[in-house]
Amino acid sequence: MISFAIYGKGGIGKSTTVSNLSVAMSEMGLRVMQIGCDPKADSTTSLLGGQKITPILDLIKQKGNNITLDEMLKIGYKDIICVEAGGPTPGMGCAGRGIIIALDKLKELGAYEKYKPDIVIYDVLGDVVCGGFSMPMRNGYADKVYIITSGENMAIHAGANIAMALQNFKDRGYAKLGGIILNHRNVVDENKKVEELAKDFDTKIIAEISRSDKVIEAEDMGKTVLEAFPNENISDEYRTLAKNIIEDLK
Repeated sequence: MISFAIYGKGGIGKSTTVSNLSVAMSEMGLRVMQIGCDPKADSTTSLLGGQKITPILDLIKQKGNNITLDEMLKIGYKDIICVEAGGPTPGMGCAGRGIIIALDKLKELGAYEKYKPDIVIYDVLGDVVCGGFSMPMRNGYADKVYIITSGENMAIHAGANIAMALQNFKDRGYAKLGGIILNHRNVVDENKKVEELAKDFDTKIIAEISRSDKVIEAEDMGKTVLEAFPNENISDEYRTLAKNIIEDLK
């Protein structure tokens, strides 16, 4: 089993990218588990026909520790194993705590042994990397972290913070930075800005995803782009990203 995490600023297209990556990797014959590590708990929605699943933190609130593994996950499109950590109501607690509890509970109940995924993908809100939000970076979870960004200043700033956190954690056995995913927003000097970010942290742009209306169309259908529009160029871009990440993780 290999695992990696995708971090990026909220609203940058992280969950869209992760879900399409999951499908692309499933097309490659890999058994994929996608774990949403965002309090909004919407990472896996497009893999489940537009439906949300009950986050682990909510299940624990409802039932305490008397929850089963089967209650914690659902099988989505292409047999992708879908999990959502969840989090507290905004302003009512530490948002990262749901991630810690969820990942601990998955291990405790033997999720990886039972479902035997080839790939585990952590989809993590990454505006600030602290507390529970750093959990997927820790030893025993993600092997590498990939940062998704556009050329927008706030996205670049968030990307730099994530990369800096990885540098600061490197002596603790945390995940390494695998590269940058450029999710185009077609802003001025976009490639130049993201190339500079990659250079600053001695890494590379591992793939580029074009801005496409097909992404919104697919989400309105409750589907990933690869499910809704498998023959479009944008779908092939996600497939290229998947291949590049698998090659990088070897």
